[in-house]
Amino acid sequence: MTQAAGLGPTIRAWRDRLSPTATGLPAGHGRRAAGLRREELAELAGVSVDYIVRLEQGRATTPSAQVASALARALQLTSAERDHLFRLAHLAAPTDDQISDHIPPGVQRVVGRLGDAAVAVFAADWQLIWWNRNWAALLGDPSASPPGLRNFARDTFPVTSDKPRLSQWPVLALDDEVTSAAVVSDLRRATGRFPRDRRLAKLIRDLAEGNERFAELWAAGTVAAHREDRKIVEHPSVGAVTVDCDVLTDGDAELKIVILTAAPGTSDETSMRLAVVAGVPDPSTSADLGDTTRHRAGR
Repeated sequence: MTQAAGLGPTIRAWRDRLSPTATGLPAGHGRRAAGLRREELAELAGVSVDYIVRLEQGRATTPSAQVASALARALQLTSAERDHLFRLAHLAAPTDDQISDHIPPGVQRVVGRLGDAAVAVFAADWQLIWWNRNWAALLGDPSASPPGLRNFARDTFPVTSDKPRLSQWPVLALDDEVTSAAVVSDLRRATGRFPRDRRLAKLIRDLAEGNERFAELWAAGTVAAHREDRKIVEHPSVGAVTVDCDVLTDGDAELKIVILTAAPGTSDETSMRLAVVAGVPDPSTSADLGDTTRHRAGR
């Protein structure tokens, strides 16, 4: 009984119960089981198939917190199930005063049904944790950047020679000052909700010490949320695309659902659709855009 309730069998049980269509994958033909294949879970979680095999066979028993979070998202676990996964992996489950990277199944279903929009989900500290194919097609695939650099605040207020890029080409806010102030005030609001979160504390410390503009705005003490914006995406294949950016917040976890859309009936809507149809471009095609403009992901 104890062995059957271990990490490997539990992951296998969760994988078997989740249909590919629930994750946005095609069902295909000739499937022996209704659940996800190991290859599909590996793709969704961003790990190797071999690692999934070793987890399920009990040859790997201590995944990192990052991998555990990725598995929880890929398997669409509830918060209670995610916490159980963490305990089986000998990890401390996230507490209410820590920022969560978990996306509840209901939220996953909602963002998966937003049709033609480019959609991404950020944690309370603006860490990117999920994006759809339209987002990658419009802005470039975020997986090209290291996970630690996929953060909107770091992208907005760079502190090192390393250039965090949530977008693979320039994305310009029409009112840069308003956007920058909104990000800083939103982070201050997050410190009230998650006062003991180490990742958030480190982020603010790094930005305050390494970016003069952030330090100035932080000193102002404003508390607010970042809700909407308008941006211009300099897409390498279809040219400049103006998009509206709306930010929805989900519950106590303070997840930020970012939705990019173009005004109906405009040339921007046509360009956005062309970008989505074309798929994810090669980042090297954006080289002629230059590096003189700060790179921003649509928020």
